[in-house]
Amino acid sequence: MRIDLHTHSTASDGTDTPAELVRKAAVTGLDVVALTDHDTTRGHAEAVAALPEGLTLVTGAELSCRIDGISMHMLAYLFDPEEPALLAERELVRDDRVPRARGMIARLQELGVPVTWEQVERIAAGGSVGRPHVASALVELGVVPTVNDAFTEDWLADGGRAFVEKHETDPIEAIRLVKGAGGVAVFAHPGASKRGRTVPDAAIAKMAEAGLDGIEVDHMDHDADTRARLRGLAKELGLLVTGSSDYHGSRKTCVLGEYTTDPEVYGEITRRAFGAFPVPGAGGTV
Repeated sequence: MRIDLHTHSTASDGTDTPAELVRKAAVTGLDVVALTDHDTTRGHAEAVAALPEGLTLVTGAELSCRIDGISMHMLAYLFDPEEPALLAERELVRDDRVPRARGMIARLQELGVPVTWEQVERIAAGGSVGRPHVASALVELGVVPTVNDAFTEDWLADGGRAFVEKHETDPIEAIRLVKGAGGVAVFAHPGASKRGRTVPDAAIAKMAEAGLDGIEVDHMDHDADTRARLRGLAKELGLLVTGSSDYHGSRKTCVLGEYTTDPEVYGEITRRAFGAFPVPGAGGTV
């Protein structure tokens, strides 16, 4: 089985619609794909409707978190999307995205960059607006060559000249909410140092004590040494190890199935979850 547990669609900051994404996943030869848009489940229904036969969909979301001033992401799988407490927190985070984006645009304008809200809104195309959309605007304007080049201290990285904070959930609280909604919590790309400061191992240990299920080890932002270190940490803390592409369509260079999750780990994730269940494809109609 080929299992990719981290992808994004136009419901947040990907460039493929949910229907396009699941079709591509099937063509790529994946058996299981998770749709984990940022702080939203808005793309799930379209993905389910379009799901090709032979492909299984894991519903999820990537939750925005912050600990000790460090931004981080928590992958939540197979939770009940209507559970009130987690739904309210997702809405709180999502509602703060627009004023944050407007704040980053204002700072960029002060730095002499002629970016506008209308441009960023067009790029977001109805998705949950975020830094990648602002980064894409910088690419359009020729300020930086790629989206990744916008995530530096000169521009949009944590603490960068145009960075603006938003409401982000404490990860211990995020774990509690995900588990309360019947889901499984996995710390996304914990060693992605190119994105800024990373969470120390001691904090990950506290998350494990709070019920964290796993960490995403095999990821494009982790080199071989980082993957080896994280694999050792996961073993020490009794955490599951996942691998994923973090696919965003044409917005990033990663491809579907670039990294995958072991079938036994996937099986354990499905055993632990009770808020929702994987959806087998039935031929797709969208």
